[in-house]
Amino acid sequence: MNDFMNKITKIVIVLILILTVGVVIVLKEDQKTDSEAGVVNNPAEEVAATEMQAVDADKDKEVKALPRLVDLGAGRCVPCKRMAPVLEEVKKEYAGVFDVEFIDVLENPDAGKKYNIRMIPTQIFFDAAGKELFRHEGFFSKENILAKWNQLGIDIKKRPE
Repeated sequence: MNDFMNKITKIVIVLILILTVGVVIVLKEDQKTDSEAGVVNNPAEEVAATEMQAVDADKDKEVKALPRLVDLGAGRCVPCKRMAPVLEEVKKEYAGVFDVEFIDVLENPDAGKKYNIRMIPTQIFFDAAGKELFRHEGFFSKENILAKWNQLGIDIKKRPE
């Protein structure tokens, strides 16, 4: 009888795990569809965009506001580590064209909440006014980043050296 109960328990655990994985996949696909369509339905994101606009405006009235790429990740995350050199490269090559910012959500957990992060790394593309245009979860190559800016209608010609 005890062996039978152990087998039933194992089967129930496996079924729960399968169900959990299925729910995660469905939620991820739903988010991907919203992100690809550029849909932003999170009031926290709208508040964050408004706050960023105010902060940007206060920084320097003379400085032209630029589109911004925010990458939220962590120093201990393997895909985030792979993103680091990509972000540094585009930050240097496209300085003055768009801003690049990295936020470590382990060091700054409130940022994860503020930007409604579900997984890391997450890249969020903002226009010059601070409105979220697109978000992507996972590793995103330099080519994909540049292609996304173009797709979003942002002129990202490399600055003259």
